[in-house]
Amino acid sequence: MEIRDDSPVIRPSVPQSRTVLMVLSAHNMLLAGLACVAMTLTAPLPAAAQNTNPVVGTWRTEKGDATVRVTTCGSGICGKVVGLREPIDPDTGRPAVDNKNPNPALAQRPIIGLNLFNDMRETSATTWAGRIYNADDGQFYASKVAIEGPSRLRVEGCVGAICGGEIWTKVGR
Repeated sequence: MEIRDDSPVIRPSVPQSRTVLMVLSAHNMLLAGLACVAMTLTAPLPAAAQNTNPVVGTWRTEKGDATVRVTTCGSGICGKVVGLREPIDPDTGRPAVDNKNPNPALAQRPIIGLNLFNDMRETSATTWAGRIYNADDGQFYASKVAIEGPSRLRVEGCVGAICGGEIWTKVGR
């Protein structure tokens, strides 16, 4: 059974040329809105969100005893211990702590989560300078960090004019 509606069509009293313009305007507004959405979705991220800084990432120390996540923080970089080859102290059976730190209030803080880089500021596109904390002796040292390739980071600590350093290797991307 077919239902037909033979009722008369009531048309608004708007002239046909104006109706066509309203439809075209609505159509153009829809297209403009879709274009804005497309541009927003395909636009590049701001530099801070892209994080194209080559030092940013996770690095393994030369001896492989620690893994450090380097991030940008403010106008410099931070380096936080995120993993240890031996996260449990064999003497205590508990997580490794900063027991070489001369400050008793800090000597019980966990090594994992410890920030090694302090006041590390960019000196060129691939180098930074500041201070580094050495958990092996609980001391801070003047430090330089330099990218030596896509997966090599030179980390130096200095006492006066005497410097020592090692190469860290990037983990993952």
